[in-house]
Parts: sequence; structure tokens; C-alpha cells
Amino acid sequence: MNRVESELPFTRLRIKRRVKARSRSSHAQSMHRLRWKENMWGYLFLFPSILIFGIFQFYPMLESVYLSLHMTSPTGKIVEFVGLSNFKELFAGDGFVESLKGTGLFTLYTVPAVVVMALLLAALTNRNTRGMKLLQLIFSMPVALSVGTSSVMWGMLFHPTTGMFNYFLSLLSIDPVMWLTDPKWALLSISVMTIWMNSGFAYIVLLSGMKGIPADLYECAKLDGAGSFTRFFRITLPLLSPTVFFVGIISIIGAFQSFGQIHILTKGGPMQSTDVMVYSIYQEAFTNFRFGTGSAQALVLFAIILVLTLLQFRLLERKVHYQ
Repeated sequence: MNRVESELPFTRLRIKRRVKARSRSSHAQSMHRLRWKENMWGYLFLFPSILIFGIFQFYPMLESVYLSLHMTSPTGKIVEFVGLSNFKELFAGDGFVESLKGTGLFTLYTVPAVVVMALLLAALTNRNTRGMKLLQLIFSMPVALSVGTSSVMWGMLFHPTTGMFNYFLSLLSIDPVMWLTDPKWALLSISVMTIWMNSGFAYIVLLSGMKGIPADLYECAKLDGAGSFTRFFRITLPLLSPTVFFVGIISIIGAFQSFGQIHILTKGGPMQSTDVMVYSIYQEAFTNFRFGTGSAQALVLFAIILVLTLLQFRLLERKVHYQ
């Protein structure tokens, strides 16, 4: 009996350990089932968005890859498999290189100007003084207008005889400028219109970022004797750098994808001075009915945008100060 009684505590300890092990395993199983159910519910709610993306994004991209490897008829039917011949033809021609140069110049004209102008306007109107709400509404107004409406408005301003720009030049005794028909001025004119059109979105984003900066930092800087420029360059810009970085990436992608204003105002002319890559893709596919080379050009544009975005994340994100 003494031996049995001495083994009872060890037996009870073993039973307790087994019970704890079983409870842990059952708890782990229940947690696994709960996570599985949550994941299934999450995928169920995401399914409509995934379906829409699949139909309107992923499928067209895969179709473009397929078409870029084939020669097509004017109706879009596959004629024969040509492999990488469409890409070779694309890089061998001068039209693609010229459209790439035009896109680069267009991006260089518009993106820095949009970011700088929106940043200055946001800094000037980030106050609670009287009349600032009206100025904020005016500066953000371009985001409410479509590309077609903006293009028609600026087309009237650029008109060589009845446009406001040449009217102001005539008041200064300056000869009228053919804004949209002169190869020297066409791309610059489209760029000015695009800067105004994209400034609304950039202004709203940057102003929202400035609103999120704590006011205590500015008050402490004022007590230390910091002026307006010092506060802007030492407080506003560092804390706003993630927002500026985001606006820069979005602006570059938007510049490479610009089409509407060029199609409405210049149609790639004069003398192909405004023939950017997206408009070149449109002409190749829907004017010349060469869907194979048009798809190849679209894939090259996608690769260029992807590389530029990755380079920006690689090189410029180091200078971004996250809170």
C-alpha cells in the first residue's frame, strides 16, 4: 500500500500533463479553425474585387502578352506565331524611339512642375486665416474636371486667333504663337495644360499631409526663433517626404499614361512632336490595326513604368522620413 500511495502523486501529475497537452492541442485546433474561417470570409468578401481585377486587368495583360507574340489580321484574329519579331521590329524602327523621347520630355516638363507648384500652393494655404477655404477650393478645382472638359477649355485658350493667350500677347505687341500647330510649342503647351490638370490632385494630397503635421512642432520652432523658411525646410519637408514621394511616383506613372489631352488637342502632331508612347500604342493598334506590335509596345511601356517605380523605391525611399 505504501508503494501504491507513493506512486499516486506521479500518476496524478501525468494525468494533469496529459489533460494540459490535450487542452493545448484542442485550443490550437480551435484557433486554426477560427483562422481558417476568418481567411475564408476574407477571401469571400474580396472575391468580387478579385473577379473585377481579373476581368479588366489580369486578363487583358495576359491577352497582350499573347498578341505580342503573334501577327494579327485587321480584325484582330491570330494569323501566325512570330515570337519576338514584333519586339525586334519595334526597337528597330525610329517611331518608337521618337515616342520614347517625347514621353521622357513630357514627363520632365510636367512631373517636377506639378510637385513643386502643388507643394508651394499647399504651404501658402495651410492656414486658418480668412479666405483660405476659398483658395483651397479654387486650387483643388482641376481634380473635379475630366480630361475632355479640360482639353476643350485649354483648346479655346490656345486658339491662334480668338484664344486668351494670344490676346494677352497682342496687348504686349508680341506676335501670336501657334501653340498647338508649331512643333516648337506643341509639347510645351500640352505640358502646361497637364500641369494645371494634375495639380489639383497633388495639391489635395500634399495639403492633407500638411494638415497631419502636429502644430506643437511649429509652436516649439517659433519659440526657438525659427522663421517661416526654416520651419518649412526643417519641419514640413522632412515630415511630408512620404507624401511627396507618393505624389512623385503617381505623377510619373500618370505622365507615361497620358493620352486624352493629346488625342483631343494635337493627335500626336504636329510632325509627331506630341506623339507620346500611349498615343503611339493607340495609333499602332486602332489606326493601323497592328495589334501584335501595339501589344508589344504596351508591354514595353509597362516594363519601363515598372523599372522606374522600382528605381524610385530603391534610390529615393532612403531619403523619406517616416514617423
